[in-house]
Amino acid sequence: MKIAVCIKQVPDASTVRFDKEKGTLVREGVESVINPFDYNAIEAGLALKDQVGGEVSVLTMGPPQAQDAIREAISLGVDNGIVVSDRAFAGADTLATTYTLAKAINKLGEFDLVICGKQAVDGDTAQVGPGLAVRLGIPCVTCVDELEVLEDGRKLRLKRMCEQGYDIVEVELPALITVLASLNTPRVPSLKGKMRAKKTDIPMLSAEDIGAETSKVGLAGSPTQVATTTVPTFDAKREMLEGEPEEQVDALIGKLKEAGIL
Repeated sequence: MKIAVCIKQVPDASTVRFDKEKGTLVREGVESVINPFDYNAIEAGLALKDQVGGEVSVLTMGPPQAQDAIREAISLGVDNGIVVSDRAFAGADTLATTYTLAKAINKLGEFDLVICGKQAVDGDTAQVGPGLAVRLGIPCVTCVDELEVLEDGRKLRLKRMCEQGYDIVEVELPALITVLASLNTPRVPSLKGKMRAKKTDIPMLSAEDIGAETSKVGLAGSPTQVATTTVPTFDAKREMLEGEPEEQVDALIGKLKEAGIL
């Protein structure tokens, strides 16, 4: 089975900062890591390879430093990876991103399965997976919690979580799935994997390399843009109520009535 896993490098949530004047995340000086959900996507691809054989390729769109994310994925056991990087890709919304990723996947050849994390923790749109499936013209199943390869190897049985509970879906390959963190427990890199990742040459493909039209990538290909972003503020107050329990209850009820809650 030939598997492609799409990953994204995002700011480390523990060190991320916000520019209130510009309304944007401050990425300078902030460590970048693989999007948490994408570790589960990588593990899903590797588990399938362990089960039925094949090849796992990983790709990402980003600046040159995104090579670090590819090397980490290789240290986990994927076979190869590429970075799609070009200044023309800057400012891409999810529509432009899916176009770019689709062109890159088509450049690499045909895949039986494309796997994405449920969503990226910096954008939280969960649009790239389904949008990429539309671009590739293949079926898509989102929020996968369980995965089983059927006997013929050309069909998957999936447990898809939804608001009402879950669906059991069978999908023929080729297909695209997005996975939840509850699907698996990502493995840790081995020493052998780290050594291989260090020596591996990571190809960098430009817009021209993948045959992308400049009018459809980056800011030029993005019909949506972030106008403003704000961080919510909370004006919380704490007041200690004293006295006997009955007195405290009466005082609390009085405070709630004053606030219009009761």
